[in-house]
Amino acid sequence: MTLRERTEEREKKNLSPRACLSSDSKGRLCPEEECPVRTSFQRDTDRIVHSKSFRRLMHKTQVFLQPEGDHYRTRMTHTLEVARIARTMARGLALNEDLAEAAALGHDLGHTPFGHAGERVLNQLLPGGFRHFEQSLRVVDKLEKNGDGLNLTHEVRDGILCHTSGRLASTLEGQLVRLADKIAYINHDIDDAIRGGIIYPMDIPVEISNVLGFTHSERINTLVVDVIEASEGGEVIAQTPEKKEAMAALRAFMFEYVYHNPVAKGEEGKAQDMIKAIFEHYVTHPDELPADFQTIRVEEGVERAVCDYVSGMTDNFAAETYVRLFLPKAWTVK
Repeated sequence: MTLRERTEEREKKNLSPRACLSSDSKGRLCPEEECPVRTSFQRDTDRIVHSKSFRRLMHKTQVFLQPEGDHYRTRMTHTLEVARIARTMARGLALNEDLAEAAALGHDLGHTPFGHAGERVLNQLLPGGFRHFEQSLRVVDKLEKNGDGLNLTHEVRDGILCHTSGRLASTLEGQLVRLADKIAYINHDIDDAIRGGIIYPMDIPVEISNVLGFTHSERINTLVVDVIEASEGGEVIAQTPEKKEAMAALRAFMFEYVYHNPVAKGEEGKAQDMIKAIFEHYVTHPDELPADFQTIRVEEGVERAVCDYVSGMTDNFAAETYVRLFLPKAWTVK
């Protein structure tokens, strides 16, 4: 018996009947020989962590555009926090932690530079619209590894696609990722907003704090424990009405005082103008696209190829590209 097979046997003995077992995966788009050491979901986690798109998350905006300071979240630190919360809840429910982790680590691979500001402008420019969760699936299916994709399992791909809205993921582990994402971003965005002087702890309505807690750790712990207790034995991942209502109120507070705050979001218009200009430049000059995107240009059209290229940019690379394309270079005498 291989190490992978021993791990799969432990899953059968120790996990809930509602868990998605690694040995029961529906498989990959292209069948592969199994790894003797890692289960299919562990293998997916490794593929995501070692991908170029995952490394780029380090330099993509979470909420604040290029903040001064080392302690603000990036899209990568957000992803890591989602993965930890998802694993904790999966462990509490005796679900498959490896599946939850893999879907969490891959959920934002398709996010644009400059956060949701970039997503909004690409949604306007791309025929048919742009949604980052669909792009995340496209990244792992097609764009990674020079067009070969990561060939992930059906369950991880499903968790990535369903992490934001629409239908629920087909596995409870995938459903956990959707809630872990919300729990993570609402709470760490509060932390960053307080650090940036956008809000103060006492601004959070006391009726919300009385339910969820008054500190970052208290709120996360309350919400995680609630999900575990509310979902025990159920057919779907759930929250109690009280905690769900309080989290919705906290999210509404964040939209009013942080996500739409002109101080926090004052530079987003400039970022969107940059993305629009870069997009339109490459649409009219498609021969300048990197070689990796020329096949997409031929097979799926110029706009799709340009969108794939631009959405994969980091904040810094998008800014550098804008400078290179549109600002005059300094003239020097040699």
